[in-house]
Amino acid sequence: MTRIRLEYHGHVAYITLDHPPANTWTLASLQAFLQMMVELDSRPDVVALVIRGAGEKFFCAGADLKMFADGSLEHARAVAEAFGHAFEALANFHGVSIAAINGYAMGGGLEVALACDIRIAEQQATLGLPEASVGLLPCAGGTQRLTELVGPGWAKRMILCGEKMSASRAYEMGLVEEVVTEGHAWAAAQQMAQRVVRQSPSALRVCKTLINQGRSGPRDAALPLERRLFLDLFGDPNQREGVAAFLEKRQPSWHYGAPSKKGETGNE
Repeated sequence: MTRIRLEYHGHVAYITLDHPPANTWTLASLQAFLQMMVELDSRPDVVALVIRGAGEKFFCAGADLKMFADGSLEHARAVAEAFGHAFEALANFHGVSIAAINGYAMGGGLEVALACDIRIAEQQATLGLPEASVGLLPCAGGTQRLTELVGPGWAKRMILCGEKMSASRAYEMGLVEEVVTEGHAWAAAQQMAQRVVRQSPSALRVCKTLINQGRSGPRDAALPLERRLFLDLFGDPNQREGVAAFLEKRQPSWHYGAPSKKGETGNE
């Protein structure tokens, strides 16, 4: 069994990691997760995704180390590639992804949260990348995405020194965007997803493209692109609907076109 579930509620999708006792990743669950992301990215009506762990103690404890017990290089390569493909698909999802961290997020469990756009952690949660303590390294984007979020100093403390972070410390260092009381990450993530649903889906896609461009490329290239994409939105029906709804003091009725590619608004 893959022990991973995908559900839809309106314009929001929910993925639940459910592999007791610690919601660990297996090769099968990583492959299933990738297929779910492919499905999600083909659905322009889905603008938000919430990922959570089943149970009360673990969000996800990372990879099931039994996968590496035999020392097989070929199996290790398959797992590493599965991690990379799955989490890169998550990072490239056209909508807004939110991790509801309800407990321990360790190794590949933290890495799936790092690939999300927003992270919400319960106050009792613990976050870490302990791979070096078992002779491995975070191969699912951990060394890169963690450093980008918190800087090299904190990344080195977590990866090289094996430090685990409390939710409050993670918030202080910019690793998570919000800390909530125990048992409330799911509700907080749902509320945030509903705020996403109120935005223009066309504008969401373009804004996410620009934010990611600003993170990975020079600002001199991002600023002209920002202005060009702003003008491109004037050819999209959601721009007219959004302005009209504001002036008429009503809720907008958004048009859900095809998911956009790089630098496009997704007009139909």
